[in-house]
Amino acid sequence: MEISKISPCKASTIIKYGIKNWPVWECEPSSFPWKYDEKETCLILEGEATIETDSNQIIDIKSGDLVTFPQGLNCNWKIHKRIRKHYRFGN
Repeated sequence: MEISKISPCKASTIIKYGIKNWPVWECEPSSFPWKYDEKETCLILEGEATIETDSNQIIDIKSGDLVTFPQGLNCNWKIHKRIRKHYRFGN
C-alpha cells in the first residue's frame, strides 16, 4: 500500500476534478498517527509535511502536490509548516 504523489499538480487536473470545490483542511505544525478508512485525494495548498507509512515509505509533501492516500493505510504525519489542503474521500 503506497502513497502516490504528483508534483506539481497541473492546472488542467485541478479543473478536471473540480478540486477548488473540495473542502479545505488546515493543521498547525504537529505530529500524529493516522489511519485512512477510505481513499483520500488531496491538493496541498500551502505548507510542508513528511508522512511515514507502516511499511517505511517516507514521502515529503509541499504546496502544489496532488497526493493520494490508499484506503487502509496507517501512517504518521509530521507537519513542518502549517498545512492547508483541499481534500476528497472515496473515489
